[in-house]
Amino acid sequence: MRVSEAMTPDVYVASANETIQEAARMMAGLDAGVLPVGDHDRLVGMITDRDIAIRGVAEGKGPDAKVRDVMTVDVKYCFEDQDLDEVTRNMGDIQVRRLPVVDRSKRLVGIVSLGDVAIVDGNGKAGEALSGISRPGGKHSQTR
Repeated sequence: MRVSEAMTPDVYVASANETIQEAARMMAGLDAGVLPVGDHDRLVGMITDRDIAIRGVAEGKGPDAKVRDVMTVDVKYCFEDQDLDEVTRNMGDIQVRRLPVVDRSKRLVGIVSLGDVAIVDGNGKAGEALSGISRPGGKHSQTR
Protein backbone atom coordinates (compact mmCIF):
# COMPACT_ATOMS: atom_id res chain seq x y z
CA MET A 1 0.00 0.00 0.00
CA ARG A 2 1.22 3.50 -0.84
CA VAL A 3 1.16 6.54 1.45
CA SER A 4 -1.26 8.26 -0.95
CA GLU A 5 -3.86 5.60 -0.12
CA ALA A 6 -3.80 6.46 3.60
CA MET A 7 -2.98 10.17 3.80
CA THR A 8 -5.34 13.06 4.41
CA PRO A 9 -5.13 15.16 1.25
CA ASP A 10 -6.77 18.36 2.53
CA VAL A 11 -4.21 20.14 4.67
CA TYR A 12 -4.26 23.71 5.94
CA VAL A 13 -0.82 25.29 5.66
CA ALA A 14 0.17 27.99 8.13
CA SER A 15 2.39 30.88 7.14
CA ALA A 16 5.61 31.53 9.03
CA ASN A 17 4.44 35.16 9.33
CA GLU A 18 1.16 34.31 11.07
CA THR A 19 0.98 34.72 14.81
CA ILE A 20 0.97 31.72 17.10
CA GLN A 21 -2.50 32.82 18.21
CA GLU A 22 -3.73 32.54 14.60
CA ALA A 23 -2.11 29.11 14.30
CA ALA A 24 -3.66 27.98 17.58
CA ARG A 25 -7.10 29.16 16.45
CA MET A 26 -6.72 27.27 13.19
CA MET A 27 -5.67 24.12 15.08
CA ALA A 28 -8.72 24.50 17.32
CA GLY A 29 -11.02 24.92 14.33
CA LEU A 30 -9.54 21.90 12.59
CA ASP A 31 -9.33 19.82 15.78
CA ALA A 32 -5.66 19.26 14.94
CA GLY A 33 -2.47 19.56 16.96
CA VAL A 34 -0.09 20.17 14.07
CA LEU A 35 0.11 22.36 10.98
CA PRO A 36 2.63 22.35 8.16
CA VAL A 37 4.23 25.75 7.63
CA GLY A 38 4.70 26.85 4.04
CA ASP A 39 6.31 29.59 2.05
CA HIS A 40 4.42 29.80 -1.24
CA ASP A 41 4.27 26.13 -2.30
CA ARG A 42 7.26 24.92 -0.26
CA LEU A 43 7.24 23.27 3.14
CA VAL A 44 9.49 25.22 5.53
CA GLY A 45 8.48 23.91 8.94
CA MET A 46 5.91 22.31 11.20
CA ILE A 47 4.18 23.87 14.18
CA THR A 48 2.49 21.86 16.90
CA ASP A 49 0.35 22.79 19.86
CA ARG A 50 3.31 21.66 21.95
CA ASP A 51 5.63 24.09 20.09
CA ILE A 52 3.24 26.91 20.98
CA ALA A 53 3.12 25.83 24.63
CA ILE A 54 6.82 25.04 25.17
CA ARG A 55 8.71 27.28 22.74
CA GLY A 56 6.13 30.05 22.91
CA VAL A 57 4.23 30.47 26.16
CA ALA A 58 6.77 28.79 28.46
CA GLU A 59 9.53 31.04 27.08
CA GLY A 60 7.45 34.16 27.64
CA LYS A 61 6.37 34.75 24.06
CA GLY A 62 2.94 36.31 23.69
CA PRO A 63 0.12 35.50 21.28
CA ASP A 64 1.58 37.91 18.71
CA ALA A 65 4.82 35.92 18.38
CA LYS A 66 5.33 34.63 14.87
CA VAL A 67 4.98 31.00 13.87
CA ARG A 68 8.58 31.10 12.56
CA ASP A 69 9.78 31.82 16.12
CA VAL A 70 8.45 28.54 17.55
CA MET A 71 8.12 26.12 14.62
CA THR A 72 10.30 23.11 13.99
CA VAL A 73 12.44 23.79 10.93
CA ASP A 74 14.00 20.33 10.61
CA VAL A 75 10.98 18.91 8.79
CA LYS A 76 10.69 15.18 8.33
CA TYR A 77 8.47 14.17 5.42
CA CYS A 78 7.63 11.28 3.16
CA PHE A 79 6.68 10.87 -0.48
CA GLU A 80 3.17 10.05 -1.63
CA ASP A 81 4.40 7.04 -3.62
CA GLN A 82 6.42 5.48 -0.78
CA ASP A 83 5.43 2.16 0.76
CA LEU A 84 3.21 2.77 3.79
CA ASP A 85 4.87 0.06 5.91
CA GLU A 86 8.29 1.63 5.30
CA VAL A 87 7.02 5.09 6.24
CA THR A 88 5.27 3.76 9.35
CA ARG A 89 8.48 2.08 10.55
CA ASN A 90 10.33 5.32 9.91
CA MET A 91 7.77 7.28 11.95
CA GLY A 92 8.55 5.00 14.90
CA ASP A 93 12.29 5.38 14.39
CA ILE A 94 12.20 9.18 14.25
CA GLN A 95 9.46 9.38 16.90
CA VAL A 96 6.76 11.37 15.10
CA ARG A 97 3.02 10.66 14.90
CA ARG A 98 2.43 12.64 11.71
CA LEU A 99 4.40 13.35 8.57
CA PRO A 100 3.77 15.81 5.79
CA VAL A 101 3.45 14.07 2.43
CA VAL A 102 5.08 15.59 -0.65
CA ASP A 103 5.20 14.69 -4.30
CA ARG A 104 8.51 14.09 -6.08
CA SER A 105 8.72 17.84 -6.80
CA LYS A 106 8.58 18.28 -3.00
CA ARG A 107 5.23 20.05 -3.08
CA LEU A 108 2.91 19.34 -0.16
CA VAL A 109 0.07 17.00 -1.14
CA GLY A 110 -1.17 15.76 2.25
CA ILE A 111 -0.36 14.58 5.73
CA VAL A 112 -0.27 11.04 7.10
CA SER A 113 -0.82 10.15 10.74
CA LEU A 114 -0.63 6.93 12.72
CA GLY A 115 -4.42 7.21 12.97
CA ASP A 116 -4.64 7.17 9.18
CA VAL A 117 -2.40 4.10 9.10
CA ALA A 118 -4.46 2.31 11.74
CA ILE A 119 -7.67 2.89 9.76
CA VAL A 120 -6.41 1.54 6.43
CA ASP A 121 -3.86 -1.02 7.53
CA GLY A 122 -4.94 -3.68 10.01
CA ASN A 123 -1.56 -5.41 10.32
CA GLY A 124 -0.47 -3.69 13.57
CA LYS A 125 2.15 -1.40 12.03
CA ALA A 126 0.63 1.70 13.66
CA GLY A 127 0.97 0.10 17.10
CA GLU A 128 4.57 -0.89 16.43
CA ALA A 129 5.39 2.66 15.37
CA LEU A 130 3.65 4.07 18.44
CA SER A 131 5.86 1.89 20.65
CA GLY A 132 8.92 3.52 19.07
CA ILE A 133 7.45 6.99 19.28
CA SER A 134 6.66 6.60 22.97
CA ARG A 135 10.35 6.24 23.84
CA PRO A 136 11.74 9.35 25.58
CA GLY A 137 13.39 11.90 23.25
CA GLY A 138 13.15 12.09 19.46
CA LYS A 139 13.46 14.62 16.65
CA HIS A 140 10.49 16.72 17.68
CA SER A 141 11.20 16.45 21.40
CA GLN A 142 11.38 19.71 23.28
CA THR A 143 14.24 18.45 25.46
CA ARG A 144 17.22 19.02 23.24
